[in-house]
Amino acid sequence: MNPRPVGNVYSVGRRATVVGKHRRRRAVGWLELRLRIAGAVLLAASASIHLYLYLTGYRSIPTIGWLFLMQFIVGYLLTAAVLVTHSRIAAAASAAFALSTLSAYLLAVWGGLFGFREIRTRAGIAAGLIEVAAFGILVMAAIAAGPPEEADESVSSAARMLARVRAGISMVIGGVGVVSVLALALLGVGLANAGGPAAAAVRATEVVLKTADIGGVTVLTNSRGLTLYLFAPDTPTTSRCTGSCADYWPPVFGIPTAGPGVTGRLGTIKRPDGSLQATYDGHPLYTYIGDSGPGRASGNNLDLNGGYWYEVRVSG
Repeated sequence: MNPRPVGNVYSVGRRATVVGKHRRRRAVGWLELRLRIAGAVLLAASASIHLYLYLTGYRSIPTIGWLFLMQFIVGYLLTAAVLVTHSRIAAAASAAFALSTLSAYLLAVWGGLFGFREIRTRAGIAAGLIEVAAFGILVMAAIAAGPPEEADESVSSAARMLARVRAGISMVIGGVGVVSVLALALLGVGLANAGGPAAAAVRATEVVLKTADIGGVTVLTNSRGLTLYLFAPDTPTTSRCTGSCADYWPPVFGIPTAGPGVTGRLGTIKRPDGSLQATYDGHPLYTYIGDSGPGRASGNNLDLNGGYWYEVRVSG
């Protein structure tokens, strides 16, 4: 009995033979595996930094706090997807996520985002640098990945992988390079300006203290109308908020003078860097990065950076 062709399949009774190429499960090459692991580790590191920032100062900031929490959750979900699925889509989506997170940070630093102007903390800049690296590595992992391969014994899997990588590099390396260099340049400028003002610049500056009504309570504010806070662990002579704490709770530098309604005892303490910090009734004074403008007191009654924070209330 002669075989009867059906497409590329020749049927003989109950037996069938497939002629030509067929698709098979793609083996993960060593280069792709290393790129995926490196990209996943960097993505998880960025997500962990965002969780740390959320817990230590950002959780009370409207919209921004929830975005930091979502970045942590989505970052770890994508990390798992990159490691488990070996999917080109997972790697590409993770690269896009790293780039979007970096873009949001740069927008918040340079122009503000959702009414919040980001400060240049070293933790935030470290996360940005990690996201630059994660973006580049995950893009390369997406290039190295591919669909299930067609069996062709004349060409080795290593040769096919190398050809894909070379072709992908020629198409995207320019874009990746431009984005990465630009992001690194912007982050470098941010790092150069991270931290508070120099001690010499604020040592003898006068700062006017005012009052404002927020929620039926008269609170102390700075000259811009931002609510001022006290830190429970402080003493009348020493600030316990230094280092990264002072990034989230910027001290009120300078010699205070009383504006209308300010009746408490004014003074100063010397911080470890030699600068003068204003005090009110023996409490060193701070603002809070979560207050985007006057009339807000989102830092009140928060347990952050080693102790409770309270708005400074003005009696009488």
